[in-house]
Amino acid sequence: MPAAVETEIFVVDDDPAVRDALRLVLELEGFRVSAFPEGASFLAAVRQRQPGCVVLDVHMPGRSGLEVLQELGPGFTAPVFMISGQGDIPMAVEAIKHGAHDFLEKPFDAETVIARIREALAARVQQAARPAGQGLAPFAGEEQLTPREREVLERIAMGASNKEAGRQLGISPRTIEVHRARIMEKLGARNTADLVRIVYSDARRS
Repeated sequence: MPAAVETEIFVVDDDPAVRDALRLVLELEGFRVSAFPEGASFLAAVRQRQPGCVVLDVHMPGRSGLEVLQELGPGFTAPVFMISGQGDIPMAVEAIKHGAHDFLEKPFDAETVIARIREALAARVQQAARPAGQGLAPFAGEEQLTPREREVLERIAMGASNKEAGRQLGISPRTIEVHRARIMEKLGARNTADLVRIVYSDARRS
């Protein structure tokens, strides 16, 4: 993938004011930006090239942001940030379950957007450079977890706080909490200590 594409940000929002504001802020930070008013034109663009990151509105005419996210499929590896109002948080959480990287709550400020996007891009670089085979030893129930949930679990098992894990993975502490709750539910853990025992006791037996 060309270097210029790796730092290109796709902004998908039906509100022209939001699109223009995000484009301005991101371009001032040196990013290349392509903006789309709805999901169809965005999906057509990603069939041609993959951006470094996507900022996707939850509510749009035609396909909703969640429907667009689901259509991207598992082969789409660029981090997707959902733009969400306070009343849309349950939908944003649902989007995370379907592979969204994180969500930006409205109203958001420019510094927050830039910081979260830079953290997400830095996390992708670190992940790509990570030695093969590094991570948790096999444990019961691991097949139920998504790749992102495994990454979160690794940080939890190493004792990272939600804030620390979020910084390492380029996502918000609230999103870490969403993943943590789903991991605990899938593995039948009652609390974090129980979760760590499940992971490491299985590893010692293997």
